[in-house]
Amino acid sequence: MRFADRYPIIVTPDLFACRDFWVERLGFSVMFESSWFVLVGADGATLAFMSPDHPSSPPGPETFSGKGMCFELQVEDAQSAYEACRERGLAPDYPLADEPFGQRRFGFFDPSGLWVDVVEQIEPAEGFWDRYMLAPA
Repeated sequence: MRFADRYPIIVTPDLFACRDFWVERLGFSVMFESSWFVLVGADGATLAFMSPDHPSSPPGPETFSGKGMCFELQVEDAQSAYEACRERGLAPDYPLADEPFGQRRFGFFDPSGLWVDVVEQIEPAEGFWDRYMLAPA
């Protein structure tokens, strides 16, 4: 199987507020837009928003509750990404921090309630992962 793209679809009545947020605050571009579906993308990251009442909804997707999902955006420089987001009017809910498990990150909620975690991989604190590693079989 070859994939042309892969992206989550967030079912929300706020799809146009989500579109505006991702375009204005994060620099994404609208790739497709209709009255019930919006697809945005930037640098290989793609995300879609779909109205809960559109006529061709696949079976299963309920309106997103904002729980149980985290959208990771891995960047090369979290400090620069943080500053760029702040310049675009985004006030992160989780400030820029160096985590002992090996990430420099910050995070925020989009209008659908989706948690967005912007991360840069850095060296973890010495020995941090030792207690989590599985013993060889």
